[in-house]
Amino acid sequence: MMTFVLKDRITGPEAWKGAALQAGNQWLRPLSPAMLEALDTALASAKSAGLGILDLTTENFSLKTVQSEIEDFIAELQNGKGFLVLRGLPITRYTEQDMALLYYGLGLHMGTPVSQNEKGELLAEVINTGDLNDPKTRVYQTNAHLPYHSDLSDVVALLSLRKAHEGGASSLISVATIYNRIMEDYPEFLALFYRPLYFAHLGEAQPSLSPIFSFHDGKLSCRYMRQYIELGHDLRGLPLSRVERRACDIFDAILDEPDLRLEMILEPGDMQFANNYAVLHSRTGFIDDKNVEHRRKLLRLWLKMEVPRNLAPDFPGRNGIAKRAIN
Repeated sequence: MMTFVLKDRITGPEAWKGAALQAGNQWLRPLSPAMLEALDTALASAKSAGLGILDLTTENFSLKTVQSEIEDFIAELQNGKGFLVLRGLPITRYTEQDMALLYYGLGLHMGTPVSQNEKGELLAEVINTGDLNDPKTRVYQTNAHLPYHSDLSDVVALLSLRKAHEGGASSLISVATIYNRIMEDYPEFLALFYRPLYFAHLGEAQPSLSPIFSFHDGKLSCRYMRQYIELGHDLRGLPLSRVERRACDIFDAILDEPDLRLEMILEPGDMQFANNYAVLHSRTGFIDDKNVEHRRKLLRLWLKMEVPRNLAPDFPGRNGIAKRAIN
């Protein structure tokens, strides 16, 4: 099958620049009074029934009264900027367990939660309790800088429970904007980003092939994390060529352009949702409280959308990490 290389500039809402969105906090979406009431009612009903997170369904955590608002959230993820940040939850009103139930319940109405690790976790804690010297530690479990990447799901979502003492900004960048810069300034490299590369994905026995860019059914999709690409090729005994390394250098240089990036401190109660095909995400390093109970803490969901993006055959969809037997 011949790969189609998009050679036109992308001009839709997905081609945003962080500097433009920062003006007037255009990236923030306040939760409506109706949404806050619906979430509170659904939470109270779930608690009175003694339901845990994994017991929740769209039926027993009903948000029918605000379905149109949720559909608007989904449209923003699929056909708009590719992300949204919801603000306004009265976090002092709820316990952390309440917040987890509320967040997971809302997530169910936006997609299906999928596994984030080999243990099959559907709701993961993002907190600095890992050991950077342990090769099994994933970077999100530390306070280290997390480079730009995309996760193994249609959408990644974060709920902020506590901020770091200093730093820990969430950072997003538009895939379409990266594409436009490459097409305008490095057109001779464009086709290279459509060639399959080996990615060392967590949960896979061997690195698998995927291009960085794929244009299919009218939409541009991206998969990227340089560390996983380099590791994938090393594990396959096929180190990246000089021109492939140069292409990754170009990609990384664009990621570092401050006017393209949108950085934000997620306040307690903020919920961030990002389309993994349209937006790459990162996190700055941070200084945490010595007391674990006061450290930066977020809850993370990976969601498979009910109507997923139509992907090209050479750009396989990945919805979660396969669960393996834990001895």
